[in-house]
Amino acid sequence: MEKFAFRNIFLLCLLLSQFYAQAKKPENKFNVLVLAERGGDHEPYVKAGLEWIAVKSDELHFRYDVINKADQITDEFLTQYQLIVQLNFPPYTWKQDGMKAFESYIEEGKGGWIGFHHATLLGEFDGYPMWNWFSIFMGDIKFENYIASLVSGNVGVENMKHPVMKGVPENFVVEKEEWYTYNQSPRPNVTVLASVDENSYLPKSDIKMGDHPVVWTNEKMKARNVYIFMGHHPALFKNEAYLMIFENAIKWASKKTN
Repeated sequence: MEKFAFRNIFLLCLLLSQFYAQAKKPENKFNVLVLAERGGDHEPYVKAGLEWIAVKSDELHFRYDVINKADQITDEFLTQYQLIVQLNFPPYTWKQDGMKAFESYIEEGKGGWIGFHHATLLGEFDGYPMWNWFSIFMGDIKFENYIASLVSGNVGVENMKHPVMKGVPENFVVEKEEWYTYNQSPRPNVTVLASVDENSYLPKSDIKMGDHPVVWTNEKMKARNVYIFMGHHPALFKNEAYLMIFENAIKWASKKTN
């Protein structure tokens, strides 16, 4: 009898400990859709990014889903998510329904958006026409060139008071980046948060555009949005300034964290 009673007490304690553990576990604050480009030159970066997001989802208490095609994006599908992270996914291959749903999501402020790197590969690629709405969203720009050989560059924060730049050093170095150039600077049409000093490129490069913003937000849209150009090399996930920008962007764009 004593052995039976001890076993029951042990099981009761185990059940209570599991109950309290579940009770103390914080609920997810919001849901995130990660639209990730897989394969090709950007695969190592995207893989590292997804691993980092997995860690941050626990720390910041959000749930996330990853898709690698935009085919399933519709108005109804996007109602599940308070934030879209466009992790190097380009602005083409989208179906018309998905494009219209995304435009509505941003214009009507149904959720937030963070775009990285390949999201501004705007132009006619792989037989797809340029998405004109997305070009205007990004500051009325079109992709022109890039530094294929990869160079480092000094990034300077222009708006230290913006929440995305909270705690970020005023200047920091980004290694091994492609640094896109566009037909014009997006600055007249967006709020620039940071830019790269093209004179700091190492090795030096003649591929320049003059005024060269690399982090910006389009305040004309109701959705909180931020584009972060840097996103080619996985070494970025060892760059403390970059990680701080990424985390701040999640907090700010989602409106769900302090």
